[in-house]
Amino acid sequence: MALDTSPEQPAPVRQIANAISGWIDRLGSVWVEGQVAQLSKRPGLNTVFVTLRDSVADISVPVTCSRTLVDSMNPPLVEGASVLIHAKPSYYATRGSLSLQAREIRMVGLGELLAQLERRRQLLAAEGLFDAARKRPLPFLPGTVGLVTAPRSAAERDVLDIAHRRWPAVRFDVAHATMQGHRCASEVMTALARLDADPGVDVIVIARGGGSVEDLLPFSDEGLLRAVSAARTPVVSAIGHEPDQPLLDLVADVRAATPTDAAKLVVPDVAAEANAVASARERLRSLSHAIVAREQAALDALRSRPALADPRTLVDDRTAELATLLARARRTIGHSLDRAADDIGHHRARARALSPLATLERGYAVLQAADGTVLISVEGASAGDNVSVRVADGRVHAAVTGTSSADQPTQRPPGRSDGQEATDDS
Repeated sequence: MALDTSPEQPAPVRQIANAISGWIDRLGSVWVEGQVAQLSKRPGLNTVFVTLRDSVADISVPVTCSRTLVDSMNPPLVEGASVLIHAKPSYYATRGSLSLQAREIRMVGLGELLAQLERRRQLLAAEGLFDAARKRPLPFLPGTVGLVTAPRSAAERDVLDIAHRRWPAVRFDVAHATMQGHRCASEVMTALARLDADPGVDVIVIARGGGSVEDLLPFSDEGLLRAVSAARTPVVSAIGHEPDQPLLDLVADVRAATPTDAAKLVVPDVAAEANAVASARERLRSLSHAIVAREQAALDALRSRPALADPRTLVDDRTAELATLLARARRTIGHSLDRAADDIGHHRARARALSPLATLERGYAVLQAADGTVLISVEGASAGDNVSVRVADGRVHAAVTGTSSADQPTQRPPGRSDGQEATDDS
C-alpha cells in the first residue's frame, strides 16, 4: 500500500525503512540462482558471508548462512561455483541494507557435476584405488610404449616427436580412440585392454589435449578408472593441461602435466644419459687412478724400508743377536757350573770333616767285636775274645788279653810284658 506523503507531511526515514522491511518480509522464502562471487568465513563466527552475483547482469546481493550449512556441503562451497539457494530476504532498517538468509544451498550446472565427481572420488579413494602403494614405477628404458590417443591429434604428435627426439630408438604401439564424447570411455578401455594384453608393451600413455570440464568428463568414468587400476602395465595419465585433473590422474601410476611431459617421463634423454655415462666413466677412471696411486705410494714406502731394501740386514741383525745370546748363555752356564763346583767342594770338605775315616786318620781307631758290633765299653769284651780294630788304612785283628776301666789299672795276664796287651793276627 502506497504511503500518503506530501511536502507538508513528509514521512520520516524510520517509517520508510520499516515499510520497506514489511514489504520484503511479505515476499517470503524464495529460490535464487547465481554464482558465488565472494566467500568469507570469519574466525570465531558461526555465520558465513557470501556475495551472490547474477550470471548475466552485473548485480549482486549479500547472503548470510550458518557455518554448519556451509561445512556440510560436499563438495565444499568455493568461489565461482554456481548454486541454487533457498533463502528469505531480509531488510535491516538500521543499516538500510538488504540481504538473503540462506536455509539450503544446492550445486547446479557445473557445480552439480563437480559434486558428482567429488563423491565418486571419495568412493574410489575409500576402496584404495588411489593408494600410493598401488603405484608401479615406470621402466627406465621401455622397449615399446603404448599410446592411447585420438588419431592425428596434437597430443599424438607431441608425444611421438618429443619421445623420438629424446630417444630415437624408442618404439610406439599407438591405439587410436575417441577422446571426447559418450564413446570416449568405452573406446579408451578397449584400446587399453589391447595394449595391456601385449607382453611387449612396457608402459601405456593415455594422452589428450586440454578442454572444458565436460570434455574431460569421460576420463573420470568409473569403468575406465577401474580398468586402469586393474591393468598389468604401468599407466601414465596425460590428460589436459596442468590445472586439469580428471580422476584418471589419481588412479594412474604416474600423472603427467601435459602430453609433452608424458613423453619426457616415459623415455630418457639420450644426450643426458650419454653425458651421465661419460661422467660416470670419468669418475671411475679418476677413482681407479687415485686408488692405484695410493697403493703404489704405499708399496714404494714399504720397499724403501731398510728391511725390504736389503733383506740380509735382518739376517745379519738376528745373527749378531743370536751370537750375543749364545755368548751370554755360555757365560751364564759357566758361572752356574763354577758355583756348583764350589758348592760340591764345600760339601765334600764338610762331609770329609764329619766322616769317621777323617777321625781315624787323626790316630783314632774303631774296635769291633767278632760279629761287627762296635765296642764302646770294656764291658763288651772279655779276655780271649777276638776283636777287629779299624784304622785309617785297614784293619787289625787281635785277641783280648784283658780289660780295664778308665779308673782301674789294666789287668794283664801273667808272663806278658806291658807292650804285649794284644796280639796281631793279621
